[in-house]
Amino acid sequence: MADGVAHSSATLSKMAKKIRKVCTTSLKRMKLRKTLKIGGHSNNRFVVIDESKFIHKRKYNRGRFGGTWARKGWVFGMLEVHRQTRRPILKLVKTRARATLIPIIEKHVRCNSNIYSDSWRAYVNALNPRGYRHFPVNHRYHFVDPLTGSHTQHIERFWRTVKEQIWRVRGNRSEKLLKTHLKVIEWTYWLGKRNAKGVFAQMVHDIAKTYKV
Repeated sequence: MADGVAHSSATLSKMAKKIRKVCTTSLKRMKLRKTLKIGGHSNNRFVVIDESKFIHKRKYNRGRFGGTWARKGWVFGMLEVHRQTRRPILKLVKTRARATLIPIIEKHVRCNSNIYSDSWRAYVNALNPRGYRHFPVNHRYHFVDPLTGSHTQHIERFWRTVKEQIWRVRGNRSEKLLKTHLKVIEWTYWLGKRNAKGVFAQMVHDIAKTYKV
């Protein structure tokens, strides 16, 4: 508003909504070309998995939120770490049960991948039989496993960054809005940061493809 781009917060909100649409549309186009898969057999590539609570915080524990949103407060994250590159896949889930999380992993993480996680019971003794190399760390005793060196610090730092972004724009007020913001974050890492000219250049490119003049 100070730069004269918009004269009201309502206009800015509409612009932000359009930008989110550009990101989600571009991500869908990429999915049509190739499936979003992470991991793979490599010594310097691994996937960290974790769940985090993103439910909307009510001020002074007052205020309403829908019953569905109250049940779907968990985001399941799978973060590929390859040297300096990070590629996340983020899914809003109802529960952290094995029956919910394992099919998501099988869909998005390649077989023979190295997977790091905490000792959540949904993962224990479930990933190795499915063709993964699972390296859990028991946070009751260690932050870094003394035998394998596995840890979850990459995704814990990632969660802090993501939550700060979403809470700053109150992007977790509803299930639908949170899903959109998670897609924008995926777009940032899968497309935006991969553009040699920068994230803004990728955004201009995707705006031109979404809104053809």
